[in-house]
Parts: sequence; structure tokens; C-alpha cells
Amino acid sequence: MAITVKAKFKCSSERISQVPKDDFKDIAFIGRSNVGKSSLVNMLTGIKGLAKVSGTPGKTKLINHFTINDSWYLVDLPGYGYARVSKSARGEFSKIITDYVLKCEKLHFLFVLVDSRLEPQKIDLNFIELLGQNGIPFGIIFTKADKLSHAQLNRSITTYKRTLSEQWEELPPMLVSSSEKGTGREEILTFIDSLLTNY
Repeated sequence: MAITVKAKFKCSSERISQVPKDDFKDIAFIGRSNVGKSSLVNMLTGIKGLAKVSGTPGKTKLINHFTINDSWYLVDLPGYGYARVSKSARGEFSKIITDYVLKCEKLHFLFVLVDSRLEPQKIDLNFIELLGQNGIPFGIIFTKADKLSHAQLNRSITTYKRTLSEQWEELPPMLVSSSEKGTGREEILTFIDSLLTNY
């Protein structure tokens, strides 16, 4: 049975002082520009245009909060590492991203989205390392899984696990998604439910 999600846009914030001041937990999504984040948000909520899907990577510049089932926030964070954004705006990870991830007390869990078709990217590994150094709870979602055969996908995940194992004793949770096919929706929502239930 498909999980029903009631979602509505709450607000956009330019800095963490503007994020909602209530008791709802933030479950946030981040990744390199063009990794398929907006498409995943729309797929999870079942609302096509909820997060704007842009042909131009790096379009999400704000922290976007969506209220889910009147009980938690899905947070769409700006993408990182897109070259056409000016160097000063980008740093490696912009201030809006690092402020939110490292200082926002509402952040309950962070999903890092990675393109399943690519080798582990240095910028993703650097970001994951930043999370580890700061004790931020996170998991990895492999996007665009429909673009690979089952064997290719397994190979890609195995490579990622091997790369992370060089630095991590314990690997983060890993999930697989395809916004095109709706793959991973139930698993991701069930996982989020367990995160909030066990809090």
C-alpha cells in the first residue's frame, strides 16, 4: 500500500535565524547540484511541482521547509559545488549550508544524495567527512538508479562502501531511489518514520 503524504510549503530561509521555531524535527536533503534532489522531494511527497525542478543546476539558493503530515519538516537544502556559481558564493560549501548543517538544532537527520552513475566524487566525500567530524547523523541516497542495470547499481554501491570504509569503521545507512520510477519511496519514508518514532 502506498504511503500517503500530506505536504505543504512552509517557508524559505536565507539564514538559519529564519527557520521555523517550533518542535517539528527537520529531515533534510542535500547533494551536489543536479543530483536530482527536487525530483526526489516531489517523488516522496507525491506532489509534482512542490520543489521546483530546474534545468539549471544550483538554482536552490535558500533553505526550503515543507510541512509533512503536520508532524515534521522535509528540508530542501541548496546544492553544493556547482562551478557556475561565483567562487565567493560557493566556497566549497556555502555558508548557508554549513551554518544550517552544523548549527541548526532542529536538524534531526540529513540525507546526502549521490548520483548512482558516478564514481565517488571528491566533493561528496569531503562533505561526508565534514558530517563525520561534527557528529551529524546522516544517510546516503543513491539517485537515478533507473539509469543503471541491477549489476551496475550493485557495483556502484559496493565501490562507494569500499571508498567510505577507508575512513569509516561504521558505514551510514544507504538507500536507493529513482524519481522516474518511484523506486525507494516507501523505503525512504519508512526509514524517516523510524527515525522520528525512535527519537
